[in-house]
Amino acid sequence: MTTHPASNGFTSRLKNRLYVILEAGKTQDLPSQVFDWFMVSLIIANIIAFTAETVPSVQAAYGPLLETFNLVSIVIFTIEYLARLWVCTEHPPLRHRNPWKARFSFAMSPTMLIDLAVILPFYLNALIGIDLRVLRVFRLLRFLKLVRFSPALTTLTNVLAVERRALLGAALIMFGLLVCSGTVMHYVEARAQPEAFGTIPDAMWWAASTLTTVGYGDVVPITPLGKVLGGVVMIFGLGMFALPIGIVATGFAQEIHRREFVVNWGLVARVPLFSELDAGEIAEVMGLLQTQVVPADTLIVRPGDDAAAMYFISLGRVEAELSDGPTMLEEGDHFGEISLLRHVKHASAIRAVTRVHLLVLEADSFRSLMRRNPKLGDRIRAVAEEKLKHAWGLSSDELLEEELRRHDPFEADGAEESTSDT
Repeated sequence: MTTHPASNGFTSRLKNRLYVILEAGKTQDLPSQVFDWFMVSLIIANIIAFTAETVPSVQAAYGPLLETFNLVSIVIFTIEYLARLWVCTEHPPLRHRNPWKARFSFAMSPTMLIDLAVILPFYLNALIGIDLRVLRVFRLLRFLKLVRFSPALTTLTNVLAVERRALLGAALIMFGLLVCSGTVMHYVEARAQPEAFGTIPDAMWWAASTLTTVGYGDVVPITPLGKVLGGVVMIFGLGMFALPIGIVATGFAQEIHRREFVVNWGLVARVPLFSELDAGEIAEVMGLLQTQVVPADTLIVRPGDDAAAMYFISLGRVEAELSDGPTMLEEGDHFGEISLLRHVKHASAIRAVTRVHLLVLEADSFRSLMRRNPKLGDRIRAVAEEKLKHAWGLSSDELLEEELRRHDPFEADGAEESTSDT
């Protein structure tokens, strides 16, 4: 069991907890989920209120209420913005930088700039003292705040950024096809329909509606050659205007795989046991680990179970039932390695207190990793020995003898007996 350092005080605990709620705990942490749902609901309500204000009857009946709601929303968004600035130094990449430089760098990130643009018009209006009604349109930027709370929107934004060159190339091809189609149809149909195809820009309107398969029907070719060319343009439109969709769909799939890789990398890298591994070794460990999600109040390991795996807690809490009472294991802790090292059965029950995300290193992979990375193997053995001494005050050999005496139902041949495992 990992020994956690003492808390640095209430402020430090509050800052760390706010960091988890605002930035880090986006999956299973209940306060984080409540905060995210509250903010999403508030943003959507703001968009509805903004549009409702343009209806004269609604404005006349609920104008003061809508204005109060807008003021309350600004206060909440401002508190959120300042809180994010305060806790940003908890981000691992910013943790060792100068706090003010770290906060400035974080404030320049796209999502923080959107947050600032949401609240800034209100304060400009209050400080300058003039009616900046034109800035009211910036309230629509509150919709963009949903990107922060929606993994799908974040993924789509990343895809558009990564595939921008391919999308620009596709846009240039489509624009060229639009110009060529409009130009050719202008020369074919101009005499028959000068009001519709008399200029190339007029003909490009027809080309745009045809290539995009919208087909308004307000302008159509009437000459035989024009109809033939119209059919060709339709076929080209089906192929060429579907190109960006294919680019985005492929990029979306790649981004999902990339995000899964990054998430798994982060889970492995923040396990203290693996903190000193280099990139290549972390990648090797990632290939061996399996992910497992265990609901709350579920037994992960039962007394008498065979030693099948070593478990790393990436999120949540578990409880180990030791002889001297229950012991709580949290994020970054691990269990199961003692039974694997000693080739014995589990004697302790390990139960999920909350919903737990585990990284599972199965027995064969565990032994393979120990052989391929002796340095890591020595660290695992040292941690296991320390856990034995910490939990029982005994050496590993003394503990085995004690457990053989206490757990007769599991006895087998010699050392092939159960031992306590935390």
